[in-house]
Amino acid sequence: MTKEQKDNLFVLVKSLSKSEKRQFKLYVGRLGVNEDSKFLLLFNILDKLPKYDEATILKKGIVKKQQLSNLKAHLYKQILISLRLNPSHQDARIQIREQLDFATILYHKGLYKQSLKILDKAKNMAIVNEEKNIAYEIVELEKIIESQYITRSLSNRADELTVQAKELSIQNVVASKLSNLSLQLYGLFLKTGYVKNDAEYKRITDYFNARLPKYDINGLGFREKLWLYKAHLWYSFLIQDFLSCYKYALKWVTLFYDNKDMIKLNPVFFLRGNHYLLEALFYLRKHEKFKEYLEKLENITKEKWFPIDDNVDGLAFLYIYTNKLNLHFIEGSFEQGVPLIDKVLEQLKTYQDRIDEHHIMVFYYKIASMYFGAGNNKECIQFLDKIISNKSLQMREDLLCFSRILNLVAHYEAGLDYNLDVLIKSTYKFLIKMEDLYEVQKEFIKFLRGLGDIYPHEVKNEFIKLHEKLKEFENDPYQSRAFLYLDIISWLESKIENKPIADVIRDKFEQNLIEN
Repeated sequence: MTKEQKDNLFVLVKSLSKSEKRQFKLYVGRLGVNEDSKFLLLFNILDKLPKYDEATILKKGIVKKQQLSNLKAHLYKQILISLRLNPSHQDARIQIREQLDFATILYHKGLYKQSLKILDKAKNMAIVNEEKNIAYEIVELEKIIESQYITRSLSNRADELTVQAKELSIQNVVASKLSNLSLQLYGLFLKTGYVKNDAEYKRITDYFNARLPKYDINGLGFREKLWLYKAHLWYSFLIQDFLSCYKYALKWVTLFYDNKDMIKLNPVFFLRGNHYLLEALFYLRKHEKFKEYLEKLENITKEKWFPIDDNVDGLAFLYIYTNKLNLHFIEGSFEQGVPLIDKVLEQLKTYQDRIDEHHIMVFYYKIASMYFGAGNNKECIQFLDKIISNKSLQMREDLLCFSRILNLVAHYEAGLDYNLDVLIKSTYKFLIKMEDLYEVQKEFIKFLRGLGDIYPHEVKNEFIKLHEKLKEFENDPYQSRAFLYLDIISWLESKIENKPIADVIRDKFEQNLIEN
């Protein structure tokens, strides 16, 4: 798969909305820059190019090759300054930083009282918005001014600032330790995946407990609680305790609903919390709650007050449509889910510079699974090939593994058996190279190795044998995860019972509704 050349400046220019482009040109005009300024000419060229092409830029004759990088850097900086001035990007965090900058300028001019007045206002705003790192920075500047100059602002000012600095420092240390732990656990997840045995469970649990700081839940603010719930969530995901995942993801989301202003300030964390909540409910197969929280998330992103920018817009699409597809997987309503695919592919084009390639490949796997469930094996194979043939991305091994297994199953289902032996061998070679295979995968490898020697009339018997072996792992906490990528058991049952896999999954779903 060839990768189109990416250029940071070009991507930034293409990300600008019409209003942002208009504002940039107004900003350039306010600078009193000549309309023929080189960086403005470069902007106009990049704006019209369908893809980045350095040769085309140089042909325009506005700049020599050796000067192009400097001109691009200057244009990049001017665009960022223009965006910073745009009201749509003026969130509380930027406003606090701006006030701190103003206060610093006044301090350097010797206007100490004016500086302190602005700092006090900015500090209160920072504390209200849980921006405690900036609040601590402000207090430190207040201490410098108060210690160097006789401002006579307050008689007990020294004690007040000392106490405030100490409290903020303690809160920042706790938040830092919790955020570090959360990030470290996420790193472990990307590196090793879910725990597969008791030894790994003990190692991860010891790691988590050793790094979890002591805290009083009643003394934690919004920010500290958020990082605490995130750390517990990633620990729960690692040990595959999906009930605990649900518990902490719900705490995370509820924290935002109880502090609605924080949604406006931290929409990304709000969206991620909802995604993890839905992911936990998907794994637990809690259909009604899944539908309830998915609908709630979609509705709130449509509210007028909900903050939308390029990043938030892309993430909202990613999380909402990932879970819309998952809803059809829970219900076994694959044919009803197929129409969603065109919408997903259309949106992926729109957000191609904002969604990382790994998540695009995950979408392809879900699309392939949707087509497989709907009985369209050839379309399934096409999307799996996009994953398998992608050599430019180091994806998680589990995604690559199950893409290959599903690809093999889809070829078998489609009757494309002219190269099935070659496909079985390549899949087998790939799987044996993987470390720490699930027992489910090992049993499937054994099945694959023997498939070529089975006579057609014996195939059903072999399906029954494999089904019996795999059923042993269905409720194993370390093995059940494998069935979430590919419902091999339902596929085997569909072959044994001679009925579509969608009917098998739908029957299980309806039975689960009756039981619950």
